[in-house]
Amino acid sequence: QVTLVESGGGLVQAGDSLRLSCTFSGRPFSNYYLGWFRQGLGKEREFVAGISRNARRPFYGSSGNGRFIVSRDNIKNMAWLQMNDLRPEDTAVYFCAAGTYYSESDNPVNYDYWGRGTQVTVSS
Repeated sequence: QVTLVESGGGLVQAGDSLRLSCTFSGRPFSNYYLGWFRQGLGKEREFVAGISRNARRPFYGSSGNGRFIVSRDNIKNMAWLQMNDLRPEDTAVYFCAAGTYYSESDNPVNYDYWGRGTQVTVSS
């Protein structure tokens, strides 16, 4: 049974940084591509960033490009989302997800397993 657990969220001020963690267990982590998504109150789930199985190809959605950095360690079975220069519009629940069918994807339907999310709140 694959399990993902996010951590590292919290309440910060605009301009601050946060580093989210995603702990993976249950199967070999290197078999899965990894994505970070977020969902604000009353909004649809949005792709933030993803990374390929071997960690060589990070890719970003419009919300994460330029301020966020995604990484993973297949030995530690962990992934991270470093978020810099946070803005109030970044306020959301952040989820990590793992998929197997493609090499990478920004579409949530292409992910098989999801964590429960961690809340990030950015005050102005």
